[in-house]
Amino acid sequence: MSEEYCAMKGVVPHLTIRDNRAAEAIDFYARAFGATESGCHMADDGKRVMHAHLDLNGGSLMLNDDFPEMMGGAAPPPAGVGLHLDVADADAAWAKALAAGATVRFPLDNQFWGQRYGQVTDPFGHIWSIGGPVT
Repeated sequence: MSEEYCAMKGVVPHLTIRDNRAAEAIDFYARAFGATESGCHMADDGKRVMHAHLDLNGGSLMLNDDFPEMMGGAAPPPAGVGLHLDVADADAAWAKALAAGATVRFPLDNQFWGQRYGQVTDPFGHIWSIGGPVT
């Protein structure tokens, strides 16, 4: 195995970002959710992200630009999956995500199951839920 290999535990989301906006997504996830880039490899064309690995909220997130020539067509719009961030201060995380450009999908509020919870959509169409202790 390569020295660069880093074992990851659990399920690691791997997002395909449409319209050659993966570099923009990396910047957004840093501003919105505090992600840090731990690796990024560009495609041979020098324009598209082949693979990026971000450290986010104690876990990993991988992403890439769409490569329709390798995948038999363009990637469909994101649907049916949500990414959840469990944080100590949901209100602060919520405000940071909105300030970075996320839009409200489900308002942040105290929920019947005992969590402060809401959902946002990022500029790339991915749904993120943010939850934390009730305030």
